[in-house]
Amino acid sequence: EHCLKLESKLCFAIGGAPKEVAASATAFFLQIYLLDIAQINAFQASMVLFIGKAWGAVTDPVVGFFITKSRWTKIGRLMPWMVGCTPFLVVSYFYLWFVPPFISGRFIWYLGFYCLYQTLITCFHVPYSALTMFLSTDQRERDSATAYRMTMEVLGTLVGAAIQGQIVASAHTLKHCPPHNMTAGYLGNSSGKEVYMIAAGVIGGVFLVCTLVMFLGVKERDDPYAPRTEKQIPFYQGFILVMRHGPYLTLTAAFLFITVAIQLIQSNFVLFCTYAADLRDHFQNIVLTILLSAVISIPLWQWFLQRFGKKTAAFCGITWIMPFTMMLVFIPNVVVAYVVAVSSGLSVAASLLLPWSMLPDVVDDFRLANPYSKGHEAIFYSFYVFFTKFAAGISLGVSTLCLEFAGYDTGACKQPAPVVYTLKLLIGAAPVAFIVTGLMILLLYPISEDVRLRNKVCLDELRLSLVVIILLDHWCRNINM
Repeated sequence: EHCLKLESKLCFAIGGAPKEVAASATAFFLQIYLLDIAQINAFQASMVLFIGKAWGAVTDPVVGFFITKSRWTKIGRLMPWMVGCTPFLVVSYFYLWFVPPFISGRFIWYLGFYCLYQTLITCFHVPYSALTMFLSTDQRERDSATAYRMTMEVLGTLVGAAIQGQIVASAHTLKHCPPHNMTAGYLGNSSGKEVYMIAAGVIGGVFLVCTLVMFLGVKERDDPYAPRTEKQIPFYQGFILVMRHGPYLTLTAAFLFITVAIQLIQSNFVLFCTYAADLRDHFQNIVLTILLSAVISIPLWQWFLQRFGKKTAAFCGITWIMPFTMMLVFIPNVVVAYVVAVSSGLSVAASLLLPWSMLPDVVDDFRLANPYSKGHEAIFYSFYVFFTKFAAGISLGVSTLCLEFAGYDTGACKQPAPVVYTLKLLIGAAPVAFIVTGLMILLLYPISEDVRLRNKVCLDELRLSLVVIILLDHWCRNINM
């Protein structure tokens, strides 16, 4: 009963792919789209990115609260959230990449649709993340399902970058540049707007198909051997318990800094290739190389974490990116860029796989410390997403604001020297500083492999004791009859 069929793991993994397809497109291209296609100024773009991310972060615990209040239905407690929000999510995503005919109100347009998109993607992502705990009670099965999920999500990131990058690449090539550096809107042409809308339509279709596959192929299960006396804890009490759980705080804080580093690289990479490294004709292929390397290396990291432990895998995987990002900053040529892309893909894979593989271990540790509490899974996942998303929003807003202060010239073919220098800092020194901080915090993470295995044994014994009690109760009833 603990074992998951291969098709269930695949359908579960496919369900997570479209969120990453859309996230990849927005992470790599939304900033340059707002600046050079929609042509709002850098300050307004920074406000859209920051407020949108902050709004999305705030909605995470709100959605988590309502999920804890949701009743079980014929299709589960989490599945109705994901299926119900998908059509509206697709519509909001499409209009995020639509350039309205008016100019003065474009800031409000993009802010409104980005906040709506963040709200709806939260309604999908929080229950999907918590669904891991309702696939199986066995740690190995959950880790296996998480590995499938991460492989498919990185593949989704690859597909998103491929779709968006290949379709919209024509809007950012040097062909659009006049002989002199002008800001007359060379990228604001109608063809640039149309290709972004085409890419948004294709990604919306992917979202609908993958959600349908997940709905048809995944069965949501509650823990059949949970203690019968356990009760649903109130949300505020669950929040207090979660915030007092040391392993959760350590894991969240560590990957908060690491996520900010990865977000900085993602959001500024296309701008860096376009204006600071003279790689504007290669950026879409470099992005694909990074993500293809990440897809291939997911099974490697899954084997590594099983062989050497998750904490060791996190240190080895995430530190790998630091020297290579600095190399690209100091040696910005095509050959080095592709070498850096392959190497960076290994770290991207580790940063995606490890937190979602370690978080169920934290939930198990909490469950062992609070065996008669129930309904805390959504709290763990929603607040993890809240903290990391809020921090990422601040970093994206600040980084775009830095470009404004450096003198970013919207629509120009070349940017002034302070902008180029700022982009190099945002790609190199800043991410390295965040990664080092995150890894120092991760040193304090207390759930080693020995602790994880001990928790597994204790939880199995807890479930087994309940089975014995049920059998004894049934035997006594038969005797009395």
